[in-house]
Amino acid sequence: MKEPVRVAVTGAAGQIGYSLVYRIASGQMLGYDVPIILHLLEVEGALNSLKGVEMELDDCAFPLLHGVVSGSDPNKVFDGVDVAILVGAKPRGKGMERKDLLQDNAKIFVSQGKALNRKGVKILVVGNPANTNALVLSKNAKDLPKENIRSMMRLDQNRAIAVLAKKANVLTKEVKRVAIYGNHSTTMVPDYCNATISGRKAIDVIKDKEWLEKDFIDTVKNRGAQIIEARGLSSAASAANSAIQSIQDWVLKTPKDDFFSAGVYMPEKDLFYSQALFDQKIVADLKVDEFLEEKMKATEKELIEERDAVRIYL
Repeated sequence: MKEPVRVAVTGAAGQIGYSLVYRIASGQMLGYDVPIILHLLEVEGALNSLKGVEMELDDCAFPLLHGVVSGSDPNKVFDGVDVAILVGAKPRGKGMERKDLLQDNAKIFVSQGKALNRKGVKILVVGNPANTNALVLSKNAKDLPKENIRSMMRLDQNRAIAVLAKKANVLTKEVKRVAIYGNHSTTMVPDYCNATISGRKAIDVIKDKEWLEKDFIDTVKNRGAQIIEARGLSSAASAANSAIQSIQDWVLKTPKDDFFSAGVYMPEKDLFYSQALFDQKIVADLKVDEFLEEKMKATEKELIEERDAVRIYL
C-alpha cells in the first residue's frame, strides 16, 4: 500500500466541495491504488454542514479514505497537505461592485497563502476570480515556487470542447488541442485556430468563421450564467469534474496529440494567465488570427485591472 496523499479542499461543504470530496475519496482523482487523507476547510458558520459531509464520507466506507481532518483554521487544516484545491471564495452579491468582490476574496487568499507557504504542495485555485486569487496567494506564499500554483481553466476548456463537438456532430473525444487564454471571466479567449476535430483543423471542419468568432466564444464564456439561469444554482458538478481533471493534467503525462489549459504565473506580465500546456510546459509555437489576438489583449487588460485593484494585498 502506498503512503496516503493528503488533499485539502476549501469550501468543502459548499456545492462544488460536496460534488468533489467523494470523488477524491473514491480514488477517481489520483488513482484507485492511492490512499487519501482529506483535509476539509470551511468558515465557522458552515462547520455544522461540514460535519454532515464527514458523516456521509463515513457512510460511503471508501477503502482508500484513511482519515479526515476538518475545521475553520487554515493553519491547522493545511498542515502537511500535498495537494490543495481552493474552492471556497465569497460569491458576488446583489449590488456588489466587482472591485469589492476582488478585495473581499483577496483577504481570504492572503491568509491561505500564508498558511500554505512551504515547498512541495501543489495548489489549484478554483474560487473566483481565480486568476487574481492565485496571484494574491502566490505573493503571500513567498517560499512556495509560483509553478506550484495554478488557477483552474479546465472548465472553460471542457465547455469549448463540448460546443465544438456538438457543432461538428462528433464525440467530445474527437476534439483536441483546445486552448483557453487569459482570465476565467467573460473575457476568456477560446482558441479555435489550433483546435483539431478528428485529426483535422477545427477551422477546416467548421468553416463558418462568423459562428466561430461569435456563437462559439459567446456560448463558452456565458455558459456559467446560462446554467445558473436554468437550474437556479451554479455549475457545481462540472466545476468539480474540472478540478479533478486539472490535478490529473498536472500529475499525469499529457497525451501526445493533446494539451490542456491552466492559469500559470507569467513573470513578464506578473499575472496568472491561462495558457496551453504540454507536459507542464507552455506550448510556445501556437499561432492565432488577428481576431483572437485582439481578444487576448482585452483579457490581459482585465487581469491587469484586477491586479491593480488588489495591489495592497500583493
